[in-house]
Amino acid sequence: MEMDQPTIQQKARHFTRAWGWVKALPGESKAKAIKVAKSTQKLGEDDPRRVIHSLKVGLALTLVSLLYYSRPLYDGFGVAGMWAVITVIVMFEFTLGGTLSKGLNRGFATLLAGALGLGAQHLASLFGRKGQPVVLGILVFLLAAASTFTRFFPRIKARYDYGVVIFILTFSLVSVSGYRVEELLVLAHQRLSTVLIGGATCIVISMFICPVWAGEDLHKLIASNIEELAKYLEGFGGEYFQPVEDGRNVKVSNTDKSFLQGYKNVLNSKSIEESMANFARWEPRHGRFGFRHPWKQYLKVGALSRQCAYQIEALNGYINSDNQARLEFRCKIQEPCTKMSTECGKALKSLASAIKTMTVPSSPNVHVENSKTAVNDFKIALKTVSLEQDQDILAIIPAATVASILIEIVKCVERISESVHELSNLAHFKSEEPTVSPDKSQFLRRGSIKPVLEGDTDHFIITIHGKSADSRESENPQAPKLGQRLDV
Repeated sequence: MEMDQPTIQQKARHFTRAWGWVKALPGESKAKAIKVAKSTQKLGEDDPRRVIHSLKVGLALTLVSLLYYSRPLYDGFGVAGMWAVITVIVMFEFTLGGTLSKGLNRGFATLLAGALGLGAQHLASLFGRKGQPVVLGILVFLLAAASTFTRFFPRIKARYDYGVVIFILTFSLVSVSGYRVEELLVLAHQRLSTVLIGGATCIVISMFICPVWAGEDLHKLIASNIEELAKYLEGFGGEYFQPVEDGRNVKVSNTDKSFLQGYKNVLNSKSIEESMANFARWEPRHGRFGFRHPWKQYLKVGALSRQCAYQIEALNGYINSDNQARLEFRCKIQEPCTKMSTECGKALKSLASAIKTMTVPSSPNVHVENSKTAVNDFKIALKTVSLEQDQDILAIIPAATVASILIEIVKCVERISESVHELSNLAHFKSEEPTVSPDKSQFLRRGSIKPVLEGDTDHFIITIHGKSADSRESENPQAPKLGQRLDV
């Protein structure tokens, strides 16, 4: 009886745990359901186009299903109508460029593979019933091996990989099944027709119902990435050169420091940019994006932006670092370093705005030149620093490293500016209209002459209200200022 007592207690504990789990199950299920609902809502709110895309895929599948639901259509295509459904499932992409890429690849690959399959079947039939499978096997081996090898070429891998896969699949199905199927031509015709029906349905729905353009998304992504870099650089000076008390940084409270993390999105954008650029090449003209829009130049700008982001990542490690240089050295380099960072940020922000509005950038050149001036100021400040004999040189290395990274960022921003200017030329960005017409600049200087009689002497008061565009006050210090009165 004593032996059974622990067993009863163990069973009671197991039963209690199980009952507690059963009682908590409704609450946990409700909590998980609410969590899934909130995440689903957030996913749709972040990009409403995802919801529309899901509805478009459902509509396309419903339409091609009529090949089965409608008796006349089913009698014409038979079981091959399922290929239209399969085509919609594997072909419909989020962007129109992705849908066109897969659709054209699938269509041409099916047509070419079907024709070669029929030719291979006819060639193999010339060798008799016993030689036919041997010839078919050799042809399948050669074409499959050669097609698979072409997938290793970077250009084919990037643009035609899906088409090569469909080519291998279709050729194998047509050539191999032709050994047992009597009406091979009918099979090939049905397969090609249903693929074309499914592909055409996807393209029409994707193009005319809330189209999502890969080129437009790439354009916005490049501008957004440059803007994220600009936000970081504009705020870096205030974060790094914080007030110092007793040799330690005084942390300034800041509720929003999200700009310090935005550059990380740029580091991982290479695959997305390449995919968008590949899809954009297939898209027709839309808006100001022509068929031969310079998408490769966007990739060049993106690559330079990532180089700048890598420099910023190295720079970010020195924020709030405990290893600080002595106060005298920090004070000497604070102004040029802050100016380098701020001017680079302003240049990048201007470049991002120029890309968004598709206008020729002009103001970035001024900020780039200002950052170069700051680099020269830093070099001058560095020469004036006098190290005492008992001063450890290692103490100034962190601050000097920050300055050297900023100098590299200045060079990188200059290259980004040049690349964006090249993009504006290739894409024919519109020029900003001047605020004053050149032919009216000569009328900008206006004034008034008033005679004044004082005693026996005549005086004239000349009031200058404006200044001509071709004049320079700096060239003649004695020249009258705006609004100045001259007694003659």
